[in-house]
Amino acid sequence: MGNASETYLLESRISKENDFLMGAIYTIFGVLSVGGNGILLFVAYRKKSSLKPAEFFVVNLAISDLGMTLSLFPLAIPSAFTHMWLFTRTACVGYAFCGVLFGLCSLTNLTMLSSVCWLKVCCPHYGNKFSFCHACLLVAAVWCYAGVFAVGPLSGWGEYGAEPYGTACCINWEAPSRDSAAMSYIVCLFFFCYILPCTVIFLSYTFILLTIRGSRQNVQQHMSAQNKTTDAHAPIIKLSVAVCIGFLTAWSPYAVVSMWAAFGNPTDVPPMAFAMAAIFAKSSTLYNPIIYLVFKPNFRKSLCRDVALCRTTFGGCLCSHGSAQKGTCRHSDHKEECNSSRLSNGLPENHGACRHCPCPERATGATENLTGYSARQTARILKGPTNSEVAVSQLSNEQSDFL
Repeated sequence: MGNASETYLLESRISKENDFLMGAIYTIFGVLSVGGNGILLFVAYRKKSSLKPAEFFVVNLAISDLGMTLSLFPLAIPSAFTHMWLFTRTACVGYAFCGVLFGLCSLTNLTMLSSVCWLKVCCPHYGNKFSFCHACLLVAAVWCYAGVFAVGPLSGWGEYGAEPYGTACCINWEAPSRDSAAMSYIVCLFFFCYILPCTVIFLSYTFILLTIRGSRQNVQQHMSAQNKTTDAHAPIIKLSVAVCIGFLTAWSPYAVVSMWAAFGNPTDVPPMAFAMAAIFAKSSTLYNPIIYLVFKPNFRKSLCRDVALCRTTFGGCLCSHGSAQKGTCRHSDHKEECNSSRLSNGLPENHGACRHCPCPERATGATENLTGYSARQTARILKGPTNSEVAVSQLSNEQSDFL
């Protein structure tokens, strides 16, 4: 605890019931955010070799959301439950710094993601050249951009202080009324970290939607290279739009009330308005993992595969006749069907062993039984009312591409 004056400045200005409710909501948000973003990062790590450059921004967004959760919620939750700020002035400044850093990093990250999507869809000639090196450089630029505005109040440009509702800290929105440097900081923050990013995001997705609309109108005539590029990036575009809408919806109330306090009379802003806006802002840490884990098929499939692998790893290789799940080892008379994939004609493509089940002895046995056998993929070709089975290697190039 600090001195008496500091304790007075950091006492709650809302009712105990509302503080308790905020503490409960923050607890739920914290658990969901840590779990969701942790799972998303785990899935991204497991499929790191197949990540697209644009998905680097998704991973970076999960890192910034997780950083905000781990740095803010452990301080905000006990302070809300006890109806006052429990920590020192230094902890208050650190809390505010982390909130500004991770919040601006998330918004700038979404801005970069929307720009990359625009480049890939509207300017495919340049977008196709976007590489992992470019993605890494832009991610580093995102952190530098957010760091400039987060360090500003620490160097005298702006000021950190208690939130108007008293149990958290952020930028001192009352400072502009008495300090011209703080006013210039708020103006730059509002323009470069809210107006400009929102404008870029809006224009990027507007041009993307117009390009997709124009491509669909021409699809009946011919399939252009640009149309193929648009279709290939359609899933990441839809998910990026959803994440941006969720993030901006969460942070817009806080931007409105903070500008109200900065450019108006701070005493006219109800403390509960800031408290509700802060709750909405902190909910932004939940949207990214929910949207990507629920609505992105390859992330969801990777998660299901990893969960199944963990179950077989820790629970042993469960062998049963009735198991139809891929990756589950069966009895010896069904070894040839274990973890088999299928061609487009429905025929199994056997690999002789269960790839995801830790049963080396079964894989060895299967290998011994197949000694001297040359595996061959076949396809069934329809010729009028009859059909015949031929080796895939004997198919023409066009037929092989179709498979």
